[in-house]
Amino acid sequence: MEDRLEMIFRLQKSLDEDIMERRHLEFPYEVWMQKDILACMDELTELLNELNWKWWKNEKPLDHGAIQGELVDVLHFFVSMCIRSGMSAEDLFKGYIAKNKENFDRQYGRSRKTGYEVNTNGTGLSGD
Repeated sequence: MEDRLEMIFRLQKSLDEDIMERRHLEFPYEVWMQKDILACMDELTELLNELNWKWWKNEKPLDHGAIQGELVDVLHFFVSMCIRSGMSAEDLFKGYIAKNKENFDRQYGRSRKTGYEVNTNGTGLSGD
């Protein structure tokens, strides 16, 4: 059985190639990345709009299906950026594992980067 992340990358590559071919799209790398970033930002805005962030507007019941759909839309453009940058599913996985470890190390003061440790005063703010 194919790895799920590998499958997502394969399907996204196929979709991107189909769209580029049928729409006759050719942009330099940096323009594609800009377009994908803007598309991601738009999908994140759509996600935010599902979460009643507007204090001047009456709240509506949360639609968890719509929230999940927007997250999937974000993933589409994120994976496109990974592919355009030459990153494979395996590269993303390995990078994530390494960064996750580093983030834990930062939280526990085991990193060369400082300023992430939890303070003992219980507020999360730096003490004197």
